[in-house]
Amino acid sequence: MVIFSRMNDLSANILVIDDDKVMRDACQQILTRQGYRVELAASARQGLALLEKASFDAILLDLVMPDLDGLETLKKIRAIDPESEVIIITGYGTIQSAVESIKAGAFHFLSKPFTPDDLRHLVGRALEKRRVNLENLYLRQELKKDERSVLVYQSEPMERIMEIVTRVAPTDSTVLITGESGTGKGLVANKIHQLSQRSRRPFITVDCGTLVETLFESELFGHVKGSFTGADANKIGKFELAQQGTLFFDEISNIGLEVQAKLLRAVEERKISKVGSHRVITVDVRIIAATNKDLTKAIKDGSFREDLFYRLNVVLIQMPPLRERKGDIPMLAQHFLEKYNARLRKNLKGFAPEAMELLMRHDWPGNVRELENTMERLVVLSSGPFLEPGDLAFAGTILSPAGEASSLSLKDLERDHIIQTLQRFDGHKSETARALGIDRKTLREKLRRYNIE
Repeated sequence: MVIFSRMNDLSANILVIDDDKVMRDACQQILTRQGYRVELAASARQGLALLEKASFDAILLDLVMPDLDGLETLKKIRAIDPESEVIIITGYGTIQSAVESIKAGAFHFLSKPFTPDDLRHLVGRALEKRRVNLENLYLRQELKKDERSVLVYQSEPMERIMEIVTRVAPTDSTVLITGESGTGKGLVANKIHQLSQRSRRPFITVDCGTLVETLFESELFGHVKGSFTGADANKIGKFELAQQGTLFFDEISNIGLEVQAKLLRAVEERKISKVGSHRVITVDVRIIAATNKDLTKAIKDGSFREDLFYRLNVVLIQMPPLRERKGDIPMLAQHFLEKYNARLRKNLKGFAPEAMELLMRHDWPGNVRELENTMERLVVLSSGPFLEPGDLAFAGTILSPAGEASSLSLKDLERDHIIQTLQRFDGHKSETARALGIDRKTLREKLRRYNIE
């Protein structure tokens, strides 16, 4: 579970709406000394105009102003930005006006005159409430996910990868991770986050391979109520949810060109706007992207922007496929054995040497994901206490026999393995992809590449 640190003062934007210049200036001096960014508005209408253009974490609002009633202004603020916390300030404080303000959505009520400590304390509480609201939204999304796996390795290629990870993690540099499906790109991205100075803030994943193109912009930037059919409430996007944390774009090559252009602006300027709104929201996030595609080829065929590629490709990490890091197979297999032992309440002890040799000789076209899928199936179907070659055969795991040399190329072996798996599942592509440890899109690409009907 993520443990959240207190909201960094430097990240908070405060708006002061008051027709009294002395009061505005006093609030600005007190709050800027705390490290907040403060903007001033001399009237309700001026404040609403600023709010239409930018996002504020907390708003100080005078209850009595000549151009527009404070309570009416509060309702308009809540309609424009329901996530901001509004503190009412007034020299006409009564119980009735306080109750009306809070009922209309104000965070709290502060009567003039007040001390600098009163103001600092109340603004701090308002920002803490906003932080907790975002934290709860993030944690609700996290509960929907499966538990994250850990990086398990002992091979030299992965040692080199981890050396890069430990060097880049403490920086805020953007990272691009490339490699075949199932090689652990997401795990490496998460490891970078864990080792970074943002580790106590959210790690938000954008699954670019599953999001519907028409909703992509809304998922990234959020939307305002009524901005399109079905937008019946305001929505916080992934960028806002990842404030002060890390935003991970998984399989970023699947983003369309129109969204790429808007993403480029967000990466360059660290500013976004929700769908249906012109208000600018400043975001502080670290960007990590991953892809199993050759982006230089995608640039040539016009499906990926070259300027976005160079913004993302600051530090490149190329994940090796499992066939090039076979020294990790014994440790990974044991890790998955223990994982599914615990989950399925089994008590398998380990591997017979011949069974491990079969695992080592296999080329794993689905990489670590295929190995994990295989191990889960073996734990389900084996009686143990040790996994034997016969258990692999009984579980329907098709691996090259130990000691049997093959004159086939790697591509031929992969093609045969896919055909055999398809046959085992009667041509059912979803089941085949699941057994191989790859997604349906990757399977379709391989079927097309190998001309498999």
